[in-house]
Amino acid sequence: MNLSTTRSCLAVTSVLALLAPGAAFADATLDRSVDQFTCKQVMAEPAAMREATIAFMHGYLLGKSNSVTFNIETLLKRTDGFIDSCLDNPTAKAIDILAKSGS
Repeated sequence: MNLSTTRSCLAVTSVLALLAPGAAFADATLDRSVDQFTCKQVMAEPAAMREATIAFMHGYLLGKSNSVTFNIETLLKRTDGFIDSCLDNPTAKAIDILAKSGS
Protein backbone atom coordinates (compact mmCIF):
# COMPACT_ATOMS: atom_id res chain seq x y z
CA MET A 1 0.00 0.00 0.00
CA ASN A 2 1.54 3.33 -0.99
CA LEU A 3 1.67 6.45 1.18
CA SER A 4 -1.13 8.16 -0.74
CA THR A 5 -3.48 5.23 -0.24
CA THR A 6 -2.60 5.02 3.44
CA ARG A 7 -3.30 8.73 3.92
CA SER A 8 -6.61 8.41 2.08
CA CYS A 9 -7.68 5.50 4.25
CA LEU A 10 -6.69 7.39 7.39
CA ALA A 11 -8.58 10.47 6.25
CA VAL A 12 -11.74 8.53 5.46
CA THR A 13 -11.55 6.66 8.78
CA SER A 14 -11.09 9.91 10.66
CA VAL A 15 -13.99 11.58 8.89
CA LEU A 16 -16.23 8.61 9.58
CA ALA A 17 -15.37 9.00 13.26
CA LEU A 18 -16.36 12.67 12.98
CA LEU A 19 -19.68 11.70 11.44
CA ALA A 20 -20.39 9.05 14.07
CA PRO A 21 -23.33 9.37 16.45
CA GLY A 22 -22.57 11.47 19.49
CA ALA A 23 -20.22 13.78 17.60
CA ALA A 24 -21.68 16.82 19.38
CA PHE A 25 -24.88 16.87 17.35
CA ALA A 26 -28.33 16.93 18.93
CA ASP A 27 -29.68 15.06 15.90
CA ALA A 28 -30.16 11.40 16.81
CA THR A 29 -30.12 10.11 13.23
CA LEU A 30 -27.08 8.40 11.82
CA ASP A 31 -27.31 10.07 8.42
CA ARG A 32 -25.12 13.08 7.76
CA SER A 33 -24.81 15.43 4.85
CA VAL A 34 -21.58 17.02 3.68
CA ASP A 35 -23.31 20.40 3.55
CA GLN A 36 -24.50 20.38 7.16
CA PHE A 37 -21.12 21.26 8.69
CA THR A 38 -20.25 24.88 9.37
CA CYS A 39 -16.80 26.35 9.21
CA LYS A 40 -16.89 26.79 12.98
CA GLN A 41 -17.52 23.07 13.49
CA VAL A 42 -14.66 22.08 11.19
CA MET A 43 -12.23 24.62 12.62
CA ALA A 44 -13.07 23.63 16.22
CA GLU A 45 -11.93 20.05 15.64
CA PRO A 46 -8.50 18.89 16.84
CA ALA A 47 -5.82 19.40 14.17
CA ALA A 48 -5.73 15.81 12.91
CA MET A 49 -9.51 15.59 12.65
CA ARG A 50 -9.71 19.00 10.94
CA GLU A 51 -7.10 17.91 8.39
CA ALA A 52 -8.97 14.68 7.72
CA THR A 53 -12.26 16.53 7.34
CA ILE A 54 -10.77 19.00 4.88
CA ALA A 55 -9.16 16.13 2.95
CA PHE A 56 -12.53 14.36 2.83
CA MET A 57 -14.23 17.51 1.51
CA HIS A 58 -11.52 17.91 -1.13
CA GLY A 59 -12.17 14.32 -2.19
CA TYR A 60 -15.91 14.90 -2.24
CA LEU A 61 -15.51 17.94 -4.50
CA LEU A 62 -13.03 16.08 -6.71
CA GLY A 63 -15.50 13.23 -7.15
CA LYS A 64 -18.35 15.65 -7.74
CA SER A 65 -16.33 17.21 -10.56
CA ASN A 66 -15.93 13.72 -12.05
CA SER A 67 -12.16 13.97 -11.89
CA VAL A 68 -9.48 11.70 -10.46
CA THR A 69 -6.46 13.96 -10.79
CA PHE A 70 -5.34 16.92 -8.70
CA ASN A 71 -2.30 19.12 -8.18
CA ILE A 72 -0.79 19.03 -4.68
CA GLU A 73 0.30 22.68 -4.77
CA THR A 74 -3.15 23.83 -5.87
CA LEU A 75 -4.77 21.67 -3.19
CA LEU A 76 -2.58 23.24 -0.50
CA LYS A 77 -3.42 26.75 -1.72
CA ARG A 78 -7.13 25.92 -1.70
CA THR A 79 -6.80 24.56 1.83
CA ASP A 80 -5.11 27.76 3.00
CA GLY A 81 -7.84 29.82 1.33
CA PHE A 82 -10.50 27.65 2.93
CA ILE A 83 -9.03 28.11 6.41
CA ASP A 84 -8.72 31.89 6.00
CA SER A 85 -12.29 32.18 4.69
CA CYS A 86 -13.68 29.91 7.40
CA LEU A 87 -12.06 31.98 10.12
CA ASP A 88 -13.73 35.06 8.61
CA ASN A 89 -17.10 33.29 8.10
CA PRO A 90 -17.62 30.76 10.92
CA THR A 91 -21.33 30.26 10.27
CA ALA A 92 -20.90 29.51 6.56
CA LYS A 93 -21.25 25.95 5.27
CA ALA A 94 -17.76 24.51 5.13
CA ILE A 95 -18.27 22.72 1.81
CA ASP A 96 -19.48 25.96 0.17
CA ILE A 97 -16.38 27.82 1.36
CA LEU A 98 -14.08 25.04 0.12
CA ALA A 99 -15.84 24.97 -3.25
CA LYS A 100 -15.38 28.74 -3.59
CA SER A 101 -11.70 28.49 -2.63
CA GLY A 102 -11.21 26.33 -5.72
CA SER A 103 -12.80 28.80 -8.09
